[in-house]
Amino acid sequence: MLKDTVIFNEQYNGQTATSALKEGFLPEGPDFPLVIEDTSGAHNAAQWVADNAAQIDQQLKQYGAILLRGFNVQNEDDFREVANEFIPTLAKYMEGATPRTNLGKGAYTSTEFPNELSIAQHNELSYIKQWPMKIAFSCMIPAEERGATPIADVRKVHDFIDADIKAKFEAHGWMLVRNYGNGLGPTWQKAFNTDDIEEVKAYCQQADVELEIISADQIRTRQVRPAIREHIHTGEKVWFNHAAFWHPSSLCPVIRKELVSQFGEEALTYNTMYGDGSVIPDDVIEHINEAYKKATVTFLWEKGDVLLMDNMLVSHGRDPFKGERRVVVSMGEPVEL
Repeated sequence: MLKDTVIFNEQYNGQTATSALKEGFLPEGPDFPLVIEDTSGAHNAAQWVADNAAQIDQQLKQYGAILLRGFNVQNEDDFREVANEFIPTLAKYMEGATPRTNLGKGAYTSTEFPNELSIAQHNELSYIKQWPMKIAFSCMIPAEERGATPIADVRKVHDFIDADIKAKFEAHGWMLVRNYGNGLGPTWQKAFNTDDIEEVKAYCQQADVELEIISADQIRTRQVRPAIREHIHTGEKVWFNHAAFWHPSSLCPVIRKELVSQFGEEALTYNTMYGDGSVIPDDVIEHINEAYKKATVTFLWEKGDVLLMDNMLVSHGRDPFKGERRVVVSMGEPVEL
Protein backbone atom coordinates (compact mmCIF):
# COMPACT_ATOMS: atom_id res chain seq x y z
CA MET A 1 0.00 0.00 0.00
CA LEU A 2 1.04 3.60 -0.51
CA LYS A 3 2.04 5.73 2.46
CA ASP A 4 0.14 8.97 2.96
CA THR A 5 2.99 11.37 2.22
CA VAL A 6 6.62 11.56 1.31
CA ILE A 7 8.55 14.82 1.07
CA PHE A 8 10.76 15.71 -1.88
CA ASN A 9 12.67 18.88 -2.62
CA GLU A 10 11.52 20.99 -5.52
CA GLN A 11 12.56 24.34 -6.96
CA TYR A 12 10.09 27.15 -7.55
CA ASN A 13 11.56 30.40 -8.90
CA GLY A 14 14.92 29.52 -7.37
CA GLN A 15 13.44 28.78 -3.91
CA THR A 16 13.42 25.33 -2.35
CA ALA A 17 9.95 24.09 -1.49
CA THR A 18 8.48 20.78 -0.44
CA SER A 19 5.75 18.69 -1.95
CA ALA A 20 3.76 15.86 -0.41
CA LEU A 21 3.39 12.76 -2.58
CA LYS A 22 2.30 9.20 -1.85
CA GLU A 23 5.00 6.54 -1.80
CA GLY A 24 4.77 2.79 -1.45
CA PHE A 25 4.08 -0.37 -3.41
CA LEU A 26 1.33 -1.99 -5.42
CA PRO A 27 -0.64 -5.00 -4.16
CA GLU A 28 0.95 -7.02 -6.98
CA GLY A 29 4.47 -6.23 -5.76
CA PRO A 30 4.92 -5.75 -2.00
CA ASP A 31 8.54 -4.59 -2.38
CA PHE A 32 8.98 -3.83 -6.11
CA PRO A 33 8.60 -1.54 -8.00
CA LEU A 34 8.62 1.56 -5.82
CA VAL A 35 5.54 3.66 -6.58
CA ILE A 36 5.45 7.45 -6.26
CA GLU A 37 2.00 8.88 -6.87
CA ASP A 38 0.86 12.47 -7.29
CA THR A 39 -2.80 12.37 -6.33
CA SER A 40 -3.23 16.05 -7.19
CA GLY A 41 -1.91 15.77 -10.75
CA ALA A 42 -0.34 19.19 -10.26
CA HIS A 43 3.32 18.26 -10.71
CA ASN A 44 5.28 18.64 -13.89
CA ALA A 45 6.85 15.20 -14.26
CA ALA A 46 10.00 16.32 -16.05
CA GLN A 47 10.68 19.08 -13.54
CA TRP A 48 10.08 16.71 -10.65
CA VAL A 49 12.53 14.18 -12.08
CA ALA A 50 15.11 16.90 -12.59
CA ASP A 51 14.69 18.26 -9.06
CA ASN A 52 14.92 14.82 -7.47
CA ALA A 53 17.65 13.22 -9.58
CA ALA A 54 19.82 12.25 -6.61
CA GLN A 55 16.94 10.58 -4.75
CA ILE A 56 15.85 8.75 -7.90
CA ASP A 57 19.35 7.38 -8.51
CA GLN A 58 19.56 6.18 -4.92
CA GLN A 59 16.14 4.54 -5.07
CA LEU A 60 16.93 2.88 -8.40
CA LYS A 61 19.97 1.19 -6.87
CA GLN A 62 17.73 -0.23 -4.16
CA TYR A 63 14.53 -1.05 -6.02
CA GLY A 64 15.58 -1.17 -9.67
CA ALA A 65 12.32 0.38 -10.89
CA ILE A 66 10.18 3.39 -9.96
CA LEU A 67 6.60 3.81 -11.17
CA LEU A 68 5.44 7.43 -11.41
CA ARG A 69 1.66 7.60 -11.38
CA GLY A 70 -0.63 10.59 -11.63
CA PHE A 71 2.06 13.02 -12.82
CA ASN A 72 -0.06 14.47 -15.63
CA VAL A 73 1.91 12.96 -18.52
CA GLN A 74 -0.57 13.48 -21.34
CA ASN A 75 1.31 12.79 -24.55
CA GLU A 76 4.59 11.75 -26.15
CA ASP A 77 6.11 15.20 -25.86
CA ASP A 78 5.51 15.10 -22.09
CA PHE A 79 7.20 11.70 -21.98
CA ARG A 80 10.17 12.93 -24.00
CA GLU A 81 10.72 15.70 -21.47
CA VAL A 82 10.71 13.18 -18.62
CA ALA A 83 13.00 10.79 -20.50
CA ASN A 84 15.45 13.58 -21.32
CA GLU A 85 15.75 14.44 -17.63
CA PHE A 86 16.05 10.81 -16.52
CA ILE A 87 18.38 9.79 -19.36
CA PRO A 88 20.60 12.73 -20.34
CA THR A 89 22.44 10.66 -22.97
CA LEU A 90 19.92 8.88 -25.19
CA ALA A 91 21.07 5.88 -27.21
CA LYS A 92 20.53 4.81 -30.79
CA TYR A 93 18.81 1.43 -31.13
CA MET A 94 21.74 -0.58 -32.58
CA GLU A 95 21.61 -4.31 -33.37
CA GLY A 96 17.87 -4.01 -32.99
CA ALA A 97 16.00 -7.28 -33.04
CA THR A 98 12.34 -6.39 -32.71
CA PRO A 99 10.05 -4.21 -34.82
CA ARG A 100 9.47 -0.76 -33.35
CA THR A 101 8.87 2.70 -34.77
CA ASN A 102 11.36 5.50 -34.22
CA LEU A 103 9.25 8.43 -32.98
CA GLY A 104 12.18 10.84 -33.06
CA LYS A 105 14.17 12.62 -30.36
CA GLY A 106 15.11 9.35 -28.66
CA ALA A 107 11.60 7.92 -28.31
CA TYR A 108 10.36 4.64 -29.80
CA THR A 109 7.22 2.58 -29.71
CA SER A 110 7.49 -0.52 -27.59
CA THR A 111 7.94 -3.76 -29.55
CA GLU A 112 5.30 -4.08 -32.26
CA PHE A 113 4.40 -7.76 -32.05
CA PRO A 114 0.90 -9.15 -32.68
CA ASN A 115 -1.45 -8.43 -29.77
CA GLU A 116 -2.04 -12.08 -28.95
CA LEU A 117 1.65 -12.86 -28.39
CA SER A 118 3.58 -12.45 -25.17
CA ILE A 119 7.17 -11.23 -25.00
CA ALA A 120 9.46 -13.00 -22.55
CA GLN A 121 11.58 -11.31 -19.90
CA HIS A 122 14.79 -9.68 -21.13
CA ASN A 123 17.16 -6.82 -20.31
CA GLU A 124 17.31 -4.38 -23.18
CA LEU A 125 20.25 -5.00 -25.55
CA SER A 126 22.12 -7.24 -23.09
CA TYR A 127 23.93 -8.76 -26.06
CA ILE A 128 25.67 -5.62 -27.31
CA LYS A 129 28.97 -4.34 -26.02
CA GLN A 130 27.62 -0.99 -24.87
CA TRP A 131 24.11 -1.47 -23.54
CA PRO A 132 21.80 1.23 -22.11
CA MET A 133 21.92 1.60 -18.34
CA LYS A 134 18.57 3.35 -18.08
CA ILE A 135 15.24 2.73 -19.74
CA ALA A 136 11.92 4.54 -19.39
CA PHE A 137 8.44 3.47 -20.47
CA SER A 138 5.20 5.42 -20.51
CA CYS A 139 1.64 4.39 -21.26
CA MET A 140 -0.18 6.65 -23.66
CA ILE A 141 -3.16 4.32 -24.20
CA PRO A 142 -3.84 1.36 -21.86
CA ALA A 143 -5.06 -1.84 -23.46
CA GLU A 144 -8.72 -2.77 -23.21
CA GLU A 145 -7.66 -6.01 -21.51
CA ARG A 146 -4.29 -7.09 -20.08
CA GLY A 147 -1.29 -5.57 -21.93
CA ALA A 148 0.98 -5.26 -18.91
CA THR A 149 4.75 -4.81 -19.09
CA PRO A 150 5.81 -7.40 -16.47
CA ILE A 151 9.14 -6.71 -14.80
CA ALA A 152 11.59 -8.87 -12.85
CA ASP A 153 14.48 -8.06 -10.51
CA VAL A 154 17.38 -9.95 -12.13
CA ARG A 155 19.26 -10.04 -8.83
CA LYS A 156 16.49 -12.36 -7.66
CA VAL A 157 16.54 -14.25 -10.97
CA HIS A 158 20.26 -14.87 -10.45
CA ASP A 159 19.64 -16.17 -6.93
CA PHE A 160 16.80 -18.47 -8.05
CA ILE A 161 18.98 -20.26 -10.64
CA ASP A 162 20.75 -23.45 -9.50
CA ALA A 163 24.44 -23.08 -8.67
CA ASP A 164 25.59 -25.71 -11.18
CA ILE A 165 23.77 -23.95 -14.04
CA LYS A 166 25.26 -20.60 -13.07
CA ALA A 167 28.72 -22.15 -12.82
CA LYS A 168 28.61 -23.41 -16.41
CA PHE A 169 27.46 -20.06 -17.72
CA GLU A 170 30.12 -18.29 -15.69
CA ALA A 171 32.76 -20.58 -17.17
CA HIS A 172 31.67 -20.26 -20.81
CA GLY A 173 29.34 -17.28 -21.14
CA TRP A 174 26.67 -17.46 -23.81
CA MET A 175 26.73 -17.12 -27.58
CA LEU A 176 24.17 -15.38 -29.77
CA VAL A 177 23.94 -16.36 -33.44
CA ARG A 178 21.79 -14.16 -35.67
CA ASN A 179 20.85 -14.54 -39.34
CA TYR A 180 19.78 -11.39 -41.16
CA GLY A 181 18.01 -11.26 -44.51
CA ASN A 182 16.29 -14.66 -44.40
CA GLY A 183 12.85 -13.06 -44.42
CA LEU A 184 12.06 -14.05 -40.83
CA GLY A 185 13.62 -11.17 -38.91
CA PRO A 186 15.00 -7.67 -39.42
CA THR A 187 17.33 -6.99 -42.32
CA TRP A 188 20.91 -6.06 -41.51
CA GLN A 189 20.19 -2.62 -42.94
CA LYS A 190 17.40 -2.11 -40.39
CA ALA A 191 19.30 -3.58 -37.44
CA PHE A 192 22.50 -1.61 -38.03
CA ASN A 193 20.84 1.61 -39.26
CA THR A 194 22.85 1.70 -42.49
CA ASP A 195 22.84 0.47 -46.10
CA ASP A 196 26.65 0.33 -46.21
CA ILE A 197 28.11 -3.09 -45.42
CA GLU A 198 31.49 -1.46 -44.77
CA GLU A 199 29.93 0.42 -41.86
CA VAL A 200 28.60 -2.89 -40.54
CA LYS A 201 32.08 -4.41 -40.79
CA ALA A 202 33.58 -1.51 -38.86
CA TYR A 203 30.86 -1.67 -36.20
CA CYS A 204 31.24 -5.43 -35.73
CA GLN A 205 35.00 -5.14 -35.37
CA GLN A 206 34.77 -2.60 -32.55
CA ALA A 207 31.79 -4.36 -30.95
CA ASP A 208 33.45 -7.81 -30.74
CA VAL A 209 30.95 -9.33 -33.15
CA GLU A 210 32.03 -12.00 -35.63
CA LEU A 211 30.58 -11.19 -39.06
CA GLU A 212 29.98 -13.69 -41.86
CA ILE A 213 28.80 -12.28 -45.19
CA ILE A 214 26.68 -14.87 -46.99
CA SER A 215 25.36 -12.68 -49.82
CA ALA A 216 24.50 -9.07 -50.52
CA ASP A 217 21.29 -9.51 -48.55
CA GLN A 218 22.24 -12.10 -45.98
CA ILE A 219 24.76 -11.96 -43.14
CA ARG A 220 25.33 -14.03 -40.01
CA THR A 221 26.77 -12.71 -36.75
CA ARG A 222 28.10 -14.42 -33.64
CA GLN A 223 28.96 -12.83 -30.34
CA VAL A 224 29.93 -14.26 -26.97
CA ARG A 225 29.00 -12.37 -23.83
CA PRO A 226 29.02 -13.03 -20.08
CA ALA A 227 25.73 -14.41 -18.79
CA ILE A 228 26.27 -13.02 -15.31
CA ARG A 229 27.58 -9.52 -14.73
CA GLU A 230 28.32 -7.35 -11.74
CA HIS A 231 26.26 -4.20 -11.61
CA ILE A 232 28.57 -1.32 -12.42
CA HIS A 233 27.33 0.82 -9.49
CA THR A 234 26.37 -1.66 -6.77
CA GLY A 235 28.66 -4.61 -7.56
CA GLU A 236 25.73 -7.05 -7.19
CA LYS A 237 25.56 -10.09 -9.43
CA VAL A 238 22.77 -9.95 -12.00
CA TRP A 239 21.45 -12.42 -14.56
CA PHE A 240 21.95 -10.27 -17.64
CA ASN A 241 21.54 -12.02 -20.99
CA HIS A 242 19.17 -13.18 -23.73
CA ALA A 243 20.17 -16.85 -23.49
CA ALA A 244 16.65 -18.05 -22.70
CA PHE A 245 14.87 -15.36 -24.71
CA TRP A 246 16.25 -16.52 -28.07
CA HIS A 247 16.85 -20.18 -27.37
CA PRO A 248 15.10 -22.44 -29.92
CA SER A 249 12.95 -23.87 -27.12
CA SER A 250 11.26 -20.46 -26.87
CA LEU A 251 9.62 -21.12 -30.24
CA CYS A 252 6.28 -22.88 -30.59
CA PRO A 253 7.24 -26.59 -30.93
CA VAL A 254 5.47 -26.93 -34.28
CA ILE A 255 7.13 -23.80 -35.68
CA ARG A 256 10.51 -24.86 -34.30
CA LYS A 257 10.28 -28.26 -35.96
CA GLU A 258 9.26 -26.71 -39.28
CA LEU A 259 12.01 -24.08 -39.25
CA VAL A 260 14.74 -26.52 -38.28
CA SER A 261 13.59 -28.99 -40.95
CA GLN A 262 13.66 -26.27 -43.62
CA PHE A 263 16.69 -24.22 -42.60
CA GLY A 264 18.61 -26.17 -39.95
CA GLU A 265 19.63 -24.89 -36.51
CA GLU A 266 22.49 -22.84 -38.00
CA ALA A 267 20.12 -20.75 -40.11
CA LEU A 268 17.53 -19.88 -37.46
CA THR A 269 16.99 -16.14 -37.19
CA TYR A 270 18.12 -16.30 -33.56
CA ASN A 271 19.89 -19.04 -31.66
CA THR A 272 21.70 -19.18 -28.34
CA MET A 273 24.35 -21.56 -27.06
CA TYR A 274 26.99 -21.73 -24.39
CA GLY A 275 29.91 -19.51 -25.24
CA ASP A 276 31.98 -22.50 -26.39
CA GLY A 277 29.35 -23.33 -29.02
CA SER A 278 27.82 -26.29 -27.20
CA VAL A 279 24.05 -26.72 -26.97
CA ILE A 280 22.13 -25.35 -24.01
CA PRO A 281 19.67 -28.15 -23.10
CA ASP A 282 15.97 -27.31 -23.16
CA ASP A 283 15.56 -28.24 -19.49
CA VAL A 284 18.20 -25.66 -18.50
CA ILE A 285 16.23 -22.98 -20.33
CA GLU A 286 13.05 -24.20 -18.67
CA HIS A 287 14.72 -23.79 -15.26
CA ILE A 288 15.90 -20.26 -16.14
CA ASN A 289 12.42 -19.28 -17.30
CA GLU A 290 11.01 -20.57 -14.03
CA ALA A 291 13.47 -18.32 -12.17
CA TYR A 292 12.20 -15.34 -14.19
CA LYS A 293 8.64 -16.34 -13.38
CA LYS A 294 9.34 -16.40 -9.62
CA ALA A 295 10.85 -12.91 -9.76
CA THR A 296 8.25 -11.29 -12.05
CA VAL A 297 5.76 -8.65 -10.94
CA THR A 298 2.84 -7.83 -13.24
CA PHE A 299 0.61 -4.76 -12.93
CA LEU A 300 -1.77 -3.05 -15.34
CA TRP A 301 -0.83 0.26 -16.92
CA GLU A 302 -2.79 3.43 -16.23
CA LYS A 303 -2.75 6.27 -18.74
CA GLY A 304 0.20 8.58 -18.09
CA ASP A 305 2.17 6.08 -16.01
CA VAL A 306 5.94 6.43 -16.35
CA LEU A 307 8.22 3.54 -15.39
CA LEU A 308 11.86 4.46 -14.71
CA MET A 309 14.19 1.46 -14.66
CA ASP A 310 17.79 0.43 -14.17
CA ASN A 311 18.27 -1.85 -17.17
CA MET A 312 20.94 -3.91 -15.39
CA LEU A 313 18.73 -4.58 -12.38
CA VAL A 314 15.35 -5.11 -14.02
CA SER A 315 14.16 -7.10 -17.02
CA HIS A 316 10.85 -6.57 -18.77
CA GLY A 317 8.41 -8.31 -21.11
CA ARG A 318 4.88 -7.89 -22.44
CA ASP A 319 1.58 -9.66 -21.87
CA PRO A 320 -0.90 -10.28 -24.69
CA PHE A 321 -3.70 -7.76 -24.91
CA LYS A 322 -6.98 -6.75 -26.52
CA GLY A 323 -7.87 -3.37 -27.91
CA GLU A 324 -5.66 -0.44 -28.77
CA ARG A 325 -2.47 -0.11 -26.70
CA ARG A 326 0.32 2.44 -26.99
CA VAL A 327 3.41 2.30 -24.82
CA VAL A 328 6.49 4.36 -25.68
CA VAL A 329 10.08 3.90 -24.58
CA SER A 330 13.42 5.69 -24.38
CA MET A 331 16.78 4.22 -23.42
CA GLY A 332 20.30 5.46 -22.92
CA GLU A 333 23.17 6.30 -20.60
CA PRO A 334 25.44 3.81 -22.40
CA VAL A 335 27.52 1.60 -20.14
CA GLU A 336 31.25 2.26 -20.34
CA LEU A 337 33.17 -0.78 -19.10
